[in-house]
Amino acid sequence: MKKIVVIFNGGTISMKVDPKIKAAVPSLTGEEIMHMVTGIEKHAEVKSYNFSSFPSPHMTMEKMMELRTFTLKIMEEENPDGVVITHGTDTLEETAFLFDLTIDTEIPIVFTGAMRSGSELGYDGPSNLAQSIVTASSKESRGRGVLVCLNGELNAAQEVTKTNSLSLNAFRTPSFGPLGIVDNNRVIYYRSNDVRQVEDIDVLETAVALVKTVAGMDSSYLKFLADQGAKGIVIEAFGRGNVPPQMVEGIRYALSKSIHVVIVSRCYEGRVYGSYGYEGGGKHLRTMGVIFGDSLPGQKARIKLMVALSLYHKAEDVRDWFEKDLYMEDSEWSS
Repeated sequence: MKKIVVIFNGGTISMKVDPKIKAAVPSLTGEEIMHMVTGIEKHAEVKSYNFSSFPSPHMTMEKMMELRTFTLKIMEEENPDGVVITHGTDTLEETAFLFDLTIDTEIPIVFTGAMRSGSELGYDGPSNLAQSIVTASSKESRGRGVLVCLNGELNAAQEVTKTNSLSLNAFRTPSFGPLGIVDNNRVIYYRSNDVRQVEDIDVLETAVALVKTVAGMDSSYLKFLADQGAKGIVIEAFGRGNVPPQMVEGIRYALSKSIHVVIVSRCYEGRVYGSYGYEGGGKHLRTMGVIFGDSLPGQKARIKLMVALSLYHKAEDVRDWFEKDLYMEDSEWSS
């Protein structure tokens, strides 16, 4: 029987409604949640640990790194066949992606949570936890990177995003769909995700900002960020990676101060590309020196840039971390 470690880290899965304030607050311990996961002893030997009980919006980059250190310590001590980590859904994809980028292991690490609290009808915490334990126990899950399991669907941490504020199937992978499913306690994978980047880090560079582009936006905020000591800026641009011409001055200003600027799209699906050469167009920006972030959403590009800046100092190394095998050299771009 497989040995699975469950690390409880708060979120809605650990909450119940407080009758005084009539809203959900942290209430349930890991042991109480595990008691609701009936029959799991037939599938795995489970040992649980309590890391925290704080809500998802309380997660910080420092706490993410503390959770990472805690997880690696438990993995070293217990030598488990798989690890399951509970997490609030609001920031789950960011923590899971950080783990995926910085933990090199064949052992399955599965993040899960709940969309409904323990006081609501249809509380999904125990079922998500059970399916995650089954996933972590499966030999088919080995070597697939960090996984996210909710509502019976398995998604890759590098691809998944929260797409709905209340639905049980809130976690989706745009364009590509899930890796697989959990059906009747059986894990089935329909596709693989072989392209991964993993680098160990000791500290995380957190001075990275995220800016969403809107019509008529100017350079004032970009210049402010540059003057406030930002080491990197991720810009959620329009469509294929284009910004208003009024933002170009601010981007150029940031680049002149050796600040790394990554462009992604604010669109739900699709990747950025140098399709347009007008002022503020993707080709124009890349010629200036910005980095393209493929199909990453802004929140994940920010995590990836933090990791990159924790590893590299040269602009070409940071660019390679984002663009390797995804974009052509400038001389190869078609007109």
